[in-house]
Amino acid sequence: MAQNAFKELLNQPKGLGAAKLTANQLSVAELVRSLLEIDPPQRVLAFRLLDKDKAIAVFEMLSPDEQADLIRQMTDPEILPILEALEPEQRVRLFEELPAKVTKRLLSQLRPTSREAVDLLLGYPEGSAGRRMNLRYLAVREGSKVSAVLASVRESQLGDNDLDLVFIIDPQGMYRGFVRTVRLIKANPELLIEQLADGRDIAISAIAPEMQAARLLKDYDLPAIPVLDSEGRLVGDLTFDDVIDLIEEEASSAALAQAGVGGLLTRDQAWSEKLVRGPIRYAVQLRILCLIITLIGGMVVGGVIQNFEEILEAVVVVAIFIPVVMDMGGNVGTQSTTVFARGLAWQHIDIRHYGGYLFREFRIGLIMGAILGLAGGTIAYFWQGAPNEVPQLGIAVGLSLFAVVTLAAVLGALLPWILLRFGFDHGPAADPFITTIKDFTGLLLYFYLVSLLLGIQT
Repeated sequence: MAQNAFKELLNQPKGLGAAKLTANQLSVAELVRSLLEIDPPQRVLAFRLLDKDKAIAVFEMLSPDEQADLIRQMTDPEILPILEALEPEQRVRLFEELPAKVTKRLLSQLRPTSREAVDLLLGYPEGSAGRRMNLRYLAVREGSKVSAVLASVRESQLGDNDLDLVFIIDPQGMYRGFVRTVRLIKANPELLIEQLADGRDIAISAIAPEMQAARLLKDYDLPAIPVLDSEGRLVGDLTFDDVIDLIEEEASSAALAQAGVGGLLTRDQAWSEKLVRGPIRYAVQLRILCLIITLIGGMVVGGVIQNFEEILEAVVVVAIFIPVVMDMGGNVGTQSTTVFARGLAWQHIDIRHYGGYLFREFRIGLIMGAILGLAGGTIAYFWQGAPNEVPQLGIAVGLSLFAVVTLAAVLGALLPWILLRFGFDHGPAADPFITTIKDFTGLLLYFYLVSLLLGIQT
C-alpha cells in the first residue's frame, strides 16, 4: 500500500513533500521495487527524495546498469557522496557501465584514497580476478597467537561475510594460507596461527580469468578465494557472492552455445528494451511492418473466401462458422507464443532439447483440438446442421477446429524459435505470421471439407 501511495504522490504537483515522508518510511527492498516500476525520467526525482543513508543503501542494491541509468540524470555533487560510500569493486562495476569521459570526470573528483583503490582494480585486465576482487579482508602475520587473531576479528570493522576466513601472510606480505573463523574459535588460544593454516596452495593470480576463481570456489566449497599479485603477495579476495552471477551466466551461455543459439537471450532482452524504452519511431516501424504482413494475409484469406463463393451461396449457414475457425486458431497461437516467450525469459525451456518442447506443444495442440473440435462440431450439428438438413456441417466444423487448433499450437511454439534463429525479434513478428498461416490453412480446410461432405462443386 505504501509503495503505491509513494508512486501516486510523485504524480501530484504538490505531493513531493508527502512522497518524501512516505519514501523514507519504506524499507530499502520496497524502495528498490518502487524505483524500478517508475518511468526512468521520474526515477531520479524519486531518488532525490531519499535521505542520504537510505539513498546509498538503495543505490547499492541496484544492478550496475540500473545505477548507470540513474547517474546519467544526476549532477556531480549528487553523485559523489554515493560513489564515496560504495566499495571499490562496486565503483569499478559502475564505471564499466558509464562512458569513458564520465568515468574519468567522476574519478578525478574522488578522494585520493578512494581513487587509489579504484585505480588499483582498473589496472587489472577486464574479466580478470583482480578487476573483480574485494579489498576488504583480514590478514594476520605468521607467528601470531590464536588469542591475538581472535581479538583482531572482534575489533575488525569488516562485515560478517568478510570474516569467514582469516588469511595468513609472512612479513613481506606473501600468502601463507587461511584459517576458518569457526576453527579459530574452537582452537587453543596459545597455538600459533600457522599451526591451523589450510589452503596454502589454494589461491588465484590477479590476472587470471575471473571464471577460474568461480570454479575454484565451487570445487573447494570455500566462502572466499585469495587473490595474489605476480610475486605471490596477497592483494584481495573473491567471495562466492562475487562470482555467483558468473557461474549462472556460464551455465546459461554453455547451454545456448551447445544448442547453436548463443546470445539469443541477450538479444531478446535488448530487443525488448528498445521496443519499450527506445524511440517511438523504431517501435512504430517494426510493429507496422508486422501488421502489414497481417493485412496482406487478410487479403489472401479474402481470396480464399471469394474462391468458395458457390459454397456460401448454396449453404448460407456455412458463413456462420468462419469467425469461429479463424478466432479459435488465433487465440491458441497467441497462447503458445506467450508461453514460449515467458519460458525462454525464465529459462524453463531447455534449448538444448527444443524438439522435446515442440513435441509437447504438438501433443497439447492435439488434445485441445480434439476437445474444441468435438464441442464445436456438436454445437454446429444441433444449432445449424440438423435444422437446415446439412448434418455434415458439424463434421466439417469439428475437423476444421481440430486441425486449426493443433496447427496454431505448433506454429506458436515453432515460428518464434525460427525468427530467433535467423536473428529477428520474435515479439512483434510471430503473431502476424501465425495469424496469416492458420487463417489461410484453416479456412481452406473448412471450405474443402464442406464442399467434400456436402457434395458441392466449386
